[in-house]
Amino acid sequence: MSVVQSLLRSPVVTALASPHGIDRYLEIVNPLWAAHEVRARVVDVTRETRAGAPVTTLRLRPSNTWRGHRAGQHVQLGIELGTARRLTRAFSISSPESGPGDDITITVRAREEGAVSAHLAELARPGALVHLGQAEGEFTLPEPLPSRLILISAGSGITPVMSMVRTLMRRGYGGTITFLHYARSAQHQIFADEIATLPPNVHVHLVHTRAGGERFTRDALARLVPDFADVDTFACGPAGLIETVQEAYAGSDRLRVEYFRVPSAASGDAEGTITFSRSGTRVANSGATILEQAEAAGLTPEFGCRMGICFTCTARKPEGAVRNVVNGEENAMPDDDIRICVNAPVGDCTVDL
Repeated sequence: MSVVQSLLRSPVVTALASPHGIDRYLEIVNPLWAAHEVRARVVDVTRETRAGAPVTTLRLRPSNTWRGHRAGQHVQLGIELGTARRLTRAFSISSPESGPGDDITITVRAREEGAVSAHLAELARPGALVHLGQAEGEFTLPEPLPSRLILISAGSGITPVMSMVRTLMRRGYGGTITFLHYARSAQHQIFADEIATLPPNVHVHLVHTRAGGERFTRDALARLVPDFADVDTFACGPAGLIETVQEAYAGSDRLRVEYFRVPSAASGDAEGTITFSRSGTRVANSGATILEQAEAAGLTPEFGCRMGICFTCTARKPEGAVRNVVNGEENAMPDDDIRICVNAPVGDCTVDL
């Protein structure tokens, strides 16, 4: 940390800048100057696909407060859409591992229900400013690197996987990579041109399901890598794919996964009642996540990533038990804060919404 940064972060300067904080004043002079916050300028915009919802890669130049990232991690990105309220969502970083001062890229698919993703994918232009958090996540390459790797992805799940591939190529990795990716068609394929130029030690298998490609099965993977359960594997994609991959690996500790959509929590044997205490609404527990049940009841709680990453949807649970639909962990502690997008009630439950 430089002498200037140390000074700007000192308690004395913080007190003098109250109540707005030193970063508010630095932003007036130069948007990329900061003592604590991370901001970034969009310096390049690239359209990635020719079919379906737009997929766009944004190259970002972060402020000097950016600490870098490991391949596979994600970042919280915030934008202000014509109001004083900042909207924040989580996005995987698609560029190779970075250090302080390095540009990074995010690759965003415009989602119909996503104001932030649609804005970034369709309307962002060079010069635009965004707010960033520091990189997060444990979906990262092991150290030291093994001699073989399997990478499995589908759709937008390719973004953290490509960060890994790009990192490995930049390091001159000489091991064998089996790269299995699923897309609807060649026109929906993200990073198609770059994937076509990967070196021979990266065994690429692109499956286009609308062109008759076989969806993921254990047998299909075994044909490519007979001993796959003994190989370090990273899989990212929708819940259906990840659950099938997990079944294929049958609890092997060689598998690491990342969802970009939370698995369905609905259950036919759900019991109890969920009470939204602040609104006075009470409904029969359907087994879906608390966020989904709140929305079905006509409530509009805040949410961000809908994956349990960004904590935007955190709410107080005065009583009752919940189950995390991603990792299966149960929480019966009273007056606890929970992420309603990834927790479903177990019996009667009260949530402060």
